[in-house]
Amino acid sequence: MKNDNLDIIEESIVKGVKFIINGRVNTSNAPELEDKLNDALKAGHQNIILNMLRVDHLSSAGIKVILKAYKEAKNKNGKLGIEGPSENVRNVLGMTALDTLLFR
Repeated sequence: MKNDNLDIIEESIVKGVKFIINGRVNTSNAPELEDKLNDALKAGHQNIILNMLRVDHLSSAGIKVILKAYKEAKNKNGKLGIEGPSENVRNVLGMTALDTLLFR
């Protein structure tokens, strides 16, 4: 069984926040990412960036969390995007056609 560790580092950026995500985003830990994104949205951040260069697995639960936060940010006239996606993240989001919506 693979390691299900998820590490999320938060950095302040102009008018927003960047989350550097490392590890696997799956059903068991997607709620942790959801909590971080919800906190950022509640804090009024207009710009949310997810650096996913070191994400080696992104499940449908992770996609759901990201898409929900994207829609919430857009409803608040903000932006959420993914920078530096790993090959796995590029492939998974490319298959769902969400890459054109989320990649910066």
